[in-house]
Amino acid sequence: MNMSKAQRVFLGFVGIFGATGVAAGAYGAHALSQKLSPYLLNVFQTAVLYQLIHALALLGIVALLSQSGRSKALLISAGLMVMGTILFSGSLYLLTLSSWRVGLITPLGGFLLISAWIVLLIAGITYKKQ
Repeated sequence: MNMSKAQRVFLGFVGIFGATGVAAGAYGAHALSQKLSPYLLNVFQTAVLYQLIHALALLGIVALLSQSGRSKALLISAGLMVMGTILFSGSLYLLTLSSWRVGLITPLGGFLLISAWIVLLIAGITYKKQ
């Protein structure tokens, strides 16, 4: 299977998000369960969950790209998903681990994730077999 540079980059993010998501989940369950309040532990777990879900979704997009060629909508969706995951989960990690107030970064990340899913919907609706 020949993969484009974009597919290889996005597949790299799948690996990064997957590996760090599992590591963060283990860290939260073992090291943070006694250090964080229940609320902050829940916030941390939300960051892990969203990161892992979007790693799998991104893997699906990479697979779709191998079937559909260079779909602009799929590439845009993948890019939005990467940025959204970094901003959303990353800002929640910062909040829980450093008490750093992230302001509008978390909602921006959430908006990017929602946008990624909407663009994926558009990709499905407008798909034309080549």
